Amino acid sequence: MRGLWVTLALALAAIGAAFVVLEGARSGVAISQTQVGSTPVTVFETQAKGPAVVIAHGFAGSRQMMQGYALSLARAGYRVLAFDFEGHGRHPVPMSGDVDAIEGTTRLLVEQTLEVVAAAQSDGPVALLGHSMATDILIRAAQTDEHDIGPLVVISAFSQVVDEGFPPSMLMITGAWEPGLRAFAREAVQMVEPSTGEGDLALSGAVSRKAVVAPLAEHVGVLHSRAGRAEAVAWLNAAYGRDVVPRVPATGPWTLVLLVALVILARPMSRLLPPHPDAQRPALAGWQVAALLVVPAAIAAPVAVLVDLQALPVLVADHLAVHLGLFGLIQLALLRAFGQPFGRMSATGLLAVLIWGLVLFGLALDRYAANFLPIPERMAIIAILALGAVPFMLADALVTDGGRASPARRILARVAFLASLALAVTLDFQGLFFLIMIAPVIVLFYALFGLVGRWVAQRQGALASGLGLGLCLAWALGVSFPMFAAG
Repeated sequence: MRGLWVTLALALAAIGAAFVVLEGARSGVAISQTQVGSTPVTVFETQAKGPAVVIAHGFAGSRQMMQGYALSLARAGYRVLAFDFEGHGRHPVPMSGDVDAIEGTTRLLVEQTLEVVAAAQSDGPVALLGHSMATDILIRAAQTDEHDIGPLVVISAFSQVVDEGFPPSMLMITGAWEPGLRAFAREAVQMVEPSTGEGDLALSGAVSRKAVVAPLAEHVGVLHSRAGRAEAVAWLNAAYGRDVVPRVPATGPWTLVLLVALVILARPMSRLLPPHPDAQRPALAGWQVAALLVVPAAIAAPVAVLVDLQALPVLVADHLAVHLGLFGLIQLALLRAFGQPFGRMSATGLLAVLIWGLVLFGLALDRYAANFLPIPERMAIIAILALGAVPFMLADALVTDGGRASPARRILARVAFLASLALAVTLDFQGLFFLIMIAPVIVLFYALFGLVGRWVAQRQGALASGLGLGLCLAWALGVSFPMFAAG
């Protein structure tokens, strides 16, 4: 028991320290919410009246994911407007158009960007900063010449528009673990000056370009790089003739500390839950475990591919709801056939999982890392996803015996579902390509939420944990992926 109290104290200390750093990064910056048409915008500014910077996120991202750059630029005196693309974050309007055509979805997102640029316009050109998908959108927006657009900062960039003369002022930031995008950045710089390497400034007439690398960073970690944010401030300062250099706090590592500490906090907190008697399940034979993993993986994928509902305005969400539901229901049916009792539901355990997942962890994630609070338009999506996610996680909790099964069985249970998703993508690559992007979300869910669910299950039973995790999974998927309306 003493060890649990020590764990509790250390987790609370880490949470407190992270809170001090993360809130300190926001201190002195006025953060307000506004709308540009239907587009939700967050404005970051201080009393300084510097140039405007419009910030855009990548695919499946949100304004919250870009706040590390937004806060650094605001503390340097810039007026920063970060917005959610259609279908992302808290934007109520789904993406639309043909995603494979420049004149389709891309053109619509360029138009949306230009509306925000127009709202940001004051004296002097507006700078643009974006990540991944947004880099192509911003570069094309700058190409239109509809507004006075100044220097660009593009993170993990790609775009067919870039040539030796356009854009005229562009800083390219890439994570060290993004080899393909690093190569693109080097090529873009060497279009201006062939001998230029990473970290060097390429100049040719009015064109200035630079490619820098954020160390120890991949496609998401690059957004939290102190080196990247410092380079962005320096680039815009040079372009606008400014010299305010703010301290760039290490918000990335401290965000990770906060989220990990919240997971660790769940361990001693779960031990304070009153014990709830769970069913005594007879040991499963090896062939039964194999059947529980192989049969649903083999059946769910092809059947879900054939069931093309197209009812939800979210990319591949229909398939995922069906796939999750089929996988879980097959496992539940097999468990029943094998004589495995399901046990009794504990309201206390269910409430514990939901409070931790949707309140403590969810609110921290939403404030410091990524959108987690759903707008009304997403509630129906979450409810429908829950029809598949709840039986899936209930079955997962029972197959792993409330987390008491061996590590090998727990790992194989998760690998089986990921293999089933891979099979579905193989059967319909064009239609289900975006499932590849969902896989990391599910892996993270297993690693974080699954661990907490395991601890709760050990005190409150598998059913409470499985139901709670099913609702949390539906919530996480429902707020993460873009809404899309065909046409």
